[in-house]
Amino acid sequence: MSILDAPLHVLPQLSADDADSLSVWPRSTRPSPAGDLTVGGVPLAEAADRFGTPVYVLDEQEIRDRCRTYRTAFPDADVVYAAKAFLCRAMAHWVREEGLGLDVCSAGELALAVSTGFPPERIVLHGNAKSPDDLRTALRLGVGRIVVDSTSEIARLAAITPADSRQKVMVRVVPGVAAGAHVKVRTGTDDQKFGLSITDGSAQHAVTRILDQSHLELVGLHCHIGSQIATTKPYVAAVRRMVGLLARIRDQHGVTLPQLDLGGGHAIAYRPGEERLDISVLAGRVRAELEDGCARTGLPVPRLTLEPGRAIVGPAGVAVYRVLAVKRTGDRTFVAVDGGMSDNPRPALYGVRYAPRLIGRPATAPPRLVTVVGRHCEAGDILADEVALPGDVRPGDLLAVPAAGAYHLSMASGYNLVGRPPVVAVADGIARVLVRRESLDDMNRRDIGL
Repeated sequence: MSILDAPLHVLPQLSADDADSLSVWPRSTRPSPAGDLTVGGVPLAEAADRFGTPVYVLDEQEIRDRCRTYRTAFPDADVVYAAKAFLCRAMAHWVREEGLGLDVCSAGELALAVSTGFPPERIVLHGNAKSPDDLRTALRLGVGRIVVDSTSEIARLAAITPADSRQKVMVRVVPGVAAGAHVKVRTGTDDQKFGLSITDGSAQHAVTRILDQSHLELVGLHCHIGSQIATTKPYVAAVRRMVGLLARIRDQHGVTLPQLDLGGGHAIAYRPGEERLDISVLAGRVRAELEDGCARTGLPVPRLTLEPGRAIVGPAGVAVYRVLAVKRTGDRTFVAVDGGMSDNPRPALYGVRYAPRLIGRPATAPPRLVTVVGRHCEAGDILADEVALPGDVRPGDLLAVPAAGAYHLSMASGYNLVGRPPVVAVADGIARVLVRRESLDDMNRRDIGL
């Protein structure tokens, strides 16, 4: 029997050194004497041989455990998984089974989720520029809430809502809180494309417009202040400003809104030693600020919604590549792999740094600093800059990259017509394909120019 078909036994304890080096890997990760790693009881090298490379490996139990962590920390809130981080039918099924809702940004994400039997009333749709098809699909399928992101969207949505119904909506508010690990993921201030500002009054104007629409039901306010936020302070500030706006809406319109959505953006660690957001601490601080703020303003405490994405799926994923070439140029060593920016554009977009690891054989040489690059025709196609790998790394070796579950496949492209990698789930020693590899035939069928 292959170990891929064998049951997962009780996991052995890790040594202190292994626990530190594997701190950003799925919690089921264990080293083997042969230099390999197992995740969910499945050896990564054997998975690479079976499914080819590059390949994304997802630890199903890690995802489920992280869903449960949120449900435990926020028992009285709606936790909705942000599908933009990663979505496939199995992921939607796991999230539903664990009691979470779903946050989608397009008709495509929405339709895929509903095709799995996901209850549309537990789905939130948002986006800064929803297309008419996005809105029509949301109405047709009965999505639970639509987050309004611009005043022009109000009239458009009201015009297509059936006369005998009322669509529940929220207003995405820019609370004026700067947070996030990179300028391109800070969405809580007025200098970016998302939401409606408190400062210039556009959020309040949108509220007035929605309350005048008989087919729209304003149920609350929404904000999302950024991504990779590792401290609770920005969330506490956002709660304070959002409660202030809820109080002003009550005073101006006599309407008490029952819901408050604080978005997501909770940081994970990509390399050992990096900060991550403590969800239990976040829950305590947010709850305390919300209760205190509502007590000060005489408001009932609204029902909270959170939208974690990366924090649920990111640490559950591992990307596995095969080394194609090793090149020494001057004082630098480049290790080129069979993937790159088409399956992970995040280093090029945000300067994200990863910690790849040699797997499949023992390391036999002292480590040296190398730059792991992709196979694509871009100088910026760099997966990991100046990282330590064994000095004898060579073509044919396997490299595994942890914390690869979020914003990899969902942002993958067709650059150089390489084809997007498959997604393989592992659990209890069993590996199965969730999303198959994109083939050359798949790409050729889309090209109908001759």
